Amino acid sequence: MTQEHTPSSGVDRVLQRLCDASATIGGVVLVAIACVTVVSVIGRAFFSHPILGDVELVQLGCAVVVASFLPYTQFRQANIIVDFFTTGASEPTQRKLDAFGTLLYTLVIGLIAWRVAVGGVDIKANQETSMLMALPLWIPYTLMVPGLVLCSVIGLVQTLQHLGLIAKEEV
Repeated sequence: MTQEHTPSSGVDRVLQRLCDASATIGGVVLVAIACVTVVSVIGRAFFSHPILGDVELVQLGCAVVVASFLPYTQFRQANIIVDFFTTGASEPTQRKLDAFGTLLYTLVIGLIAWRVAVGGVDIKANQETSMLMALPLWIPYTLMVPGLVLCSVIGLVQTLQHLGLIAKEEV
């Protein structure tokens, strides 16, 4: 694992704080999902009475959790990369390839953020709800958007850093 990136000031520090907040929210939702699952399993096993819609809650919560953890992973540059073919390349070539890969990732996450936001608006307009609990489905969509947008912003900043257009803060 790489050394912990602790920026001293500037854009990286703001992004780090936002990533930490997003990951904390994701962690809270994940703990809530785990509690719902435990209570439902205990209720099913011992009282023949599980939580109605527990699967719905877990599915909706997992979508929010993933979107909340993505910025943290991107900020730490902890996504899996395949560099088998580029290990022999020069440092400038590797930086350009990293910039290109980060840009592609950023564009895809930006596209997903846009479509999730549009989908959330449409779902709210159509008043769609979950099947068993009748939960409004626009809520998890809305909760996913900030993490996805933050991940896109981080990717854009990292792309510019790889290209040397903005300074990369080091420890």
